[in-house]
Amino acid sequence: MALTKDQKTEVIEDLKTKMNDAKCVVFADYKGLSVKDMSELRAQLREKGVAFVVAKKTLIKIAAGNAGYTDLSDDVLEGPVGVAFSMEDEIAGAKMLKEFSKKHEELDLRGALFEGKVLSVAETQELASLPGKEELLGKLVFLLNSPISGFHGVLNNTLAGFVRVLDAIKEKQESA
Repeated sequence: MALTKDQKTEVIEDLKTKMNDAKCVVFADYKGLSVKDMSELRAQLREKGVAFVVAKKTLIKIAAGNAGYTDLSDDVLEGPVGVAFSMEDEIAGAKMLKEFSKKHEELDLRGALFEGKVLSVAETQELASLPGKEELLGKLVFLLNSPISGFHGVLNNTLAGFVRVLDAIKEKQESA
């Protein structure tokens, strides 16, 4: 069913708002995915705070232009295109789409909008392979805890050595 001019304007405004609010926008070709697979994908993305929208390519291109991404190439919008808007974690959308594409080969990453730049397919793949926010926070906690743990070990070994020396002196005096 064809959209009216008002509906198209509303879709463009919605896409533009989401592009401006999102930390990362990822484009994916979903040709060949069944309705069941699309529902599964949307549910997985929703859990991570990622919205997945399917719209006409011309409306997506207009919305991207209105949002300041005038250099969005036509190969990014080739084939049926779905758009994932990562609102919370910058790489959650790209990471989830890449994971989903391992099980469903029909899904292909096409590109992304990240930090004011249009990313190519290779750059989007690289972005998707970065560790997630939770993993990075875990590594940070480990790095912050590492010197404290090392300091604790040094102090503990020094005290344990002192106690062993005192025990040795006590045993020597008892035997003498």
